[in-house]
Amino acid sequence: MVKGTNDRVVNTVVFVILFGCGLAAVFPLLYVLSVSLTPFSEVLKNGGFILIPKSITFDAYRKLLTESNIPSAFKVTVLVTVIGTILNLVVTALMAYPLSRKQLPGRKFFLMMVVFTLLFSGGIIPTYLVVKALGLLDTIWAMILPNLVWSFNVLIMKSFYESLPEELFESARIDGAKEFRILLQIVAPLSIPVTMTIGLFYTVGHWNEFFQAIMYVTDRTLFPLQVVVREILIQTQQPLENVDNMTPGETLQMASVIMASLPIIVVYPFLQKHFTKGMLLGSVKG
Repeated sequence: MVKGTNDRVVNTVVFVILFGCGLAAVFPLLYVLSVSLTPFSEVLKNGGFILIPKSITFDAYRKLLTESNIPSAFKVTVLVTVIGTILNLVVTALMAYPLSRKQLPGRKFFLMMVVFTLLFSGGIIPTYLVVKALGLLDTIWAMILPNLVWSFNVLIMKSFYESLPEELFESARIDGAKEFRILLQIVAPLSIPVTMTIGLFYTVGHWNEFFQAIMYVTDRTLFPLQVVVREILIQTQQPLENVDNMTPGETLQMASVIMASLPIIVVYPFLQKHFTKGMLLGSVKG
């Protein structure tokens, strides 16, 4: 097909806009990475702005790994993310599957309750009292159980289950399979794209865990990565004398941001194809 002048102009405009949006997204990360790897004296010589460092130093990362709570916080965050994501996916699937079956007694009522939680919540104080009464304060479970299920993800997974051919379920029931076996051996393998997508949502949520930690955790050994990074951003304020022989606060701040963001940035490209497909297949229908 031969493209006309108007098509080429539109394509060019779209390309320029997308390139600008991509540059706007990459530029802050590139700046943070450059400052974290550049000797602070060079940063000062360039007026605090640098994108391509002339020399590289890993002093900030070395100091964070040896003289801060970053290593222990990283372990806590990984533990919370792995355990939390697994439990989230299991409970979400076990909740979404029965809601996708039209023969479920009281299905409309339960769906209404799920949608209701999208609009209203119990509030911070009642939730805190519940967590306290369950004995979850100062445990990693306080950062997992209060957000065990996200209603929006339940609706996405439910819609995907509803899109599966009903003949699959009927054939399985004729062969004597029970509902749990159908979910485990038939539905689960077919729902890998939407499961990976929702798993990515849960993983990012747990990795960025901050609010639950400052609400329910006072034991510093249980602080997740984001809380420790926040402390570094606040506390690392140092004088600027002898900048060649020190690791100043700004460099430590940038390095801590990179360390907190890098794992998710690395993982996302491997899940991107599932993310796109899962969002299309599991999109909420009317």
